[in-house]
Order: sequence, then structure tokens, then C-alpha cells
Amino acid sequence: MIQKLITLEKFINKEALSGIILFIATVAAVVVANSSLGQAYYDLWHMPLGINIAEHKISMSLTYWIDDALMALFFLMVGLEIKREMLIGELSSVSKASFPIVAAIGGMLVPALIYVAFNTDNPYGFGIPMATDIAFALGILMLLGKRVNPALKLFLVALAVVDDLGAVVVVATVYTSEIHAEYFLHAGIIYALIWALNFKGVTKITPYLILGVALWVYIHAIGIHATIAGVLLAFAIPIQSKLEERKFINETKRNLEDFENNIDEIPILNHHQIDSLENIAYSYDKVQNPLVRLEHNLHGLSAFFIMPLFAFSNAGVLIDFSSVSQNFMIVLGVVLGLVLGKPIGILGLTYLAQKLKIVKKPDDISWSEILAVGFIAGIGFTMSIFITHLAFMDENIIAAVKLAVFAASFIAAVIGVILLLTVKKS
Repeated sequence: MIQKLITLEKFINKEALSGIILFIATVAAVVVANSSLGQAYYDLWHMPLGINIAEHKISMSLTYWIDDALMALFFLMVGLEIKREMLIGELSSVSKASFPIVAAIGGMLVPALIYVAFNTDNPYGFGIPMATDIAFALGILMLLGKRVNPALKLFLVALAVVDDLGAVVVVATVYTSEIHAEYFLHAGIIYALIWALNFKGVTKITPYLILGVALWVYIHAIGIHATIAGVLLAFAIPIQSKLEERKFINETKRNLEDFENNIDEIPILNHHQIDSLENIAYSYDKVQNPLVRLEHNLHGLSAFFIMPLFAFSNAGVLIDFSSVSQNFMIVLGVVLGLVLGKPIGILGLTYLAQKLKIVKKPDDISWSEILAVGFIAGIGFTMSIFITHLAFMDENIIAAVKLAVFAASFIAAVIGVILLLTVKKS
């Protein structure tokens, strides 16, 4: 029995499990939305919920609470990972850091141009194929596990975050009907206070998270997508620990010696031993890097709760093809933008930028793998559907675009997975 529990624990700790759960949540959402429970499913996620904070009232549907609030925590984790890699990892080089940025720009620009080319009379939906669903994209790599080059995860994370931030900018500037500029000052003051904690050397996470909630409130009040608060907060979380590693080792050794020297015949710890353990625990807290610690704590929450819940609440697409033929050019622009525009833009612009010596391709990633990631980035899904609701008011068009996004994301994912499993890693 104990051996079975150990085996189960090891299986749960594998990142592939989160990808499986994400896939199951997606399939379940589609099945339920198209069953007799479809209306109940719709009513549940559109149920209004509100909270009051001082004079501010925030009221959104349950779906938007998941998309704007819980996903802010996911983007906080992603931002922490990006910051860590930019400071001490593979993105610490300017040339390497610029590579996924150029890739993201290509992955947004080309799909938008393809959509506009097919819809010159109604280009307002250009933002739909620009988006990459980072949750699903990362889920694919997690599902494939060790069969995929580990360096691709970092590249995809960096690309997808830049891509998503670009989508947020588009939403804020093109699809946002009303910007409450007066809240920019409030958000700026809160963010300045967060950075003040960093500059003062505060390593406790709690003050950052409390101010992070206030930052989220004001960014939401501005009228732009509130998940950006998670990324902004991540950049301000300190990476430097309060206690040096060598000093931690020396203090721990000394406390362990005190613990051993005070062993007695009584079968309970004496106060000297308790003091030694408390000193070790205190040093343990001080030696940990705040950024890495928070990232580690958020990983399980994001992988096994936030991402699957996000998928189940957003993936419920009603399968009805009657609207597709009526809006064929819009559908074609979305499908080709995601399936072809993403890989062409990502591979093409990065290849051109390297030839012009603007960026340098990471040595541990091949051009074939970049093409494969380009297709994976074509999984627009939930963010594309979100932008669809902002771009169009006609329910007939919205239904057609949702099916286009669903089909394109599926095609892009299948091609991307096949390429990832077959391409050479050099």
C-alpha cells in the first residue's frame, strides 16, 4: 500500500499530468456545452458575482472572475519564470532575450495581415488570430514531457507571454470601448510602492501580494485586461535572498551541533533543542529566494487548478456549422491566420532577424523546432474567443468565429505535436 502511494505521488508530480487534466477539462466543456446540460453550463459561468472595495464595486460573471482574477495568478507565475530566466538563465543575454520577442512580433503581425487580406471590408477582427493561448500551449509541452527539447518550454513561455501582452495592448487600444484614465495614477502609485518594497530589501512575500491585489483592482478599473497585473507584480518580486548561502550553512551547522550537544535521556525535545530548530527554521526562511519560492508555490495551483478550471469555463463551444458558410471569409481569415500565419511569422521573422544579425538563435533549439513551436503558438483558443466577443456583436458571426478558432487551434496543435515528435534537435 505504501509503495502504491509513493508511486502515485511520483506520477502526480510529473508535469504531464497537468496537460492531461487540461485536455480532459477541454473535452468535458465541449461535451457538456453540446448536451442537455448546455443551458445550465452557460448559466453557471455567466452567473454575476460582485465585491465592494471601499467606493469601488467590481461585478463580473463567474467566467470573467476566472479569466481576470485566477489567470492573473497564472501570469504571475509565468512572469516570475521569465524574470528568473532573464536575470540568471538563458534569457540573461540581450541577444537571446530578443529572439522570442522578435518571434512573438512575427507571430502577431503575419496572422493579423492574413486576416485583413481576406477581410479588407471588415478588418476589425484582426486581433483574433494574433493571440496564443498560453495555458493550452504549455499544456501541450507538459503532456509531451521529456520527448521534447526542454529549451523549447522556455522559448514558448517567453514567446507566449510577449504575444499575450501584445494581445492585451491590442485589446486596450482597439477593442476597449472606454478607458478610465483617472485610475492610471492610482495604479502607478501602487506599483511604485511595490517597487519601493523591492528597493528596501523586503523579502516577505505577503506585502507584495497585498499590494498586488490593489494593483489588480486599479488595472481592472482602468478598463484593460487585469491579468497584466500578475506580470507587472512578478517583475517587482525580489530574487535576492536575505541570507547568503555560506552563512546559512555555517549557522545551520552550529545549530545542529547545539541540538546534538543537548541530547538527554528524556524522550522529548528540551528547550535548547527547540531553540536550535527554531534558529534553523528562521535561517531557512531567510536563505530562500523570494521569487523562486513564490514561483514554486504557484506552480501546483496553476497546473492542477487554475488552468483546468480556465479551460472548462471557456472551452464550451457550441458546435453549429450553419453560420460558417454565411461568414466564410472571416472564418478563412481566422483559420489561415492561426494555422499558417503563426508559424510563418515566427519562423520567418526570426530567421530574417538572425540573417540581419539583429538576434541570435539559441544554440540548443533548431529551426525545425522553432517551426513546430510556431504551430503550437497557433493555439489561440480562449484568448481568441475572448477577443471575438469584443470584435463582433452579431451572435451569428461570433458562433462562426468560435468554430473557426476551435478548428484552427486543433489543427495547429496536431501539426505542432507531430513536428515536435519528429524533428531533429540540432
